[in-house]
Amino acid sequence: MAAPAAACLPPVLAQTVGTTGKLLVGYPAGGTLDTTARQLAEAWRRQGRQYIVDNRVGAAGRIASSQLKRERPDASTLLCTQASALTIYPHVYARLMYDPAKDLVPVSPLVEATCAFAVSSAVPASVRTLEDYVAWVRRTPGGATYASPAAGSIAHFLGYQLSEAGNLKLQHVGYRGSAPAMQDLVGGQIPAYFGFVADFLPYLQQGRIRILGVAGAKRSAFMAGVPTFGEQGFTKIRGGETYGVFAPPGTPDATVKGLHESMVTASLDPALRAAFAQVGLETLTLPPHEYANLIERERDTWGPIVRASGFRSEE
Repeated sequence: MAAPAAACLPPVLAQTVGTTGKLLVGYPAGGTLDTTARQLAEAWRRQGRQYIVDNRVGAAGRIASSQLKRERPDASTLLCTQASALTIYPHVYARLMYDPAKDLVPVSPLVEATCAFAVSSAVPASVRTLEDYVAWVRRTPGGATYASPAAGSIAHFLGYQLSEAGNLKLQHVGYRGSAPAMQDLVGGQIPAYFGFVADFLPYLQQGRIRILGVAGAKRSAFMAGVPTFGEQGFTKIRGGETYGVFAPPGTPDATVKGLHESMVTASLDPALRAAFAQVGLETLTLPPHEYANLIERERDTWGPIVRASGFRSEE
């Protein structure tokens, strides 16, 4: 006889079988973060724990993050969000609405998303490497523009770093999401775009864009032929996102540990891994203290970069 679903859960969570929790997401249904949360909820359902995704849309995800601090510390309500909400947002938004060091308790990342840089048909076909791109921009009167999915995003600041490293005149154009930016990139309306590997996957076989580099510590499993920025001499340009789960402040360590264990189990689920691979995401889990330390290091790293860029949002 098969073991009951509750047996798959850590003891601290097994008692919650039969109840339904909420997994807050600060972005609309259908996006990458929403998909991540829904896949996790489905994997947890197979473990015997029920969560429904609650989309609290608005303020670049800050509404959902601020809601978490008002929830009970009993694992009944959790948050699924990107790490930049804790690492970059504190330096970007004048009104953050939550304390990233106190109001969101890291449980574990679930996936990582690698950033990449691509150019369109608006850039000469001879531009095939980052070195080629830098040389082209320097020859272009007035410099050039690059786009990102949003002003204040990690992609925005990776572009700023490229501008500084190459001594270039690059003007940023922030879109409202990756879909419209990719439409303009593929159509040649914009010359260059910093986004995520997942943004580019549907277009790799069309030959209408050229991906010049990935900003990860290693090459992406989804485009192994594309070198990293580091391999091309831009060793200080590195960045990507993790999408992870966070608990309310005051959540007991034992509960956080149990949640982490359940996420590790979920990350080994073949169906979950296959679903993430389809959208260009690689599974990644870390113990809560390691995830907290990573977030703190990243927050310290991005602070000087954001300040040097001069970008600040009053939203």
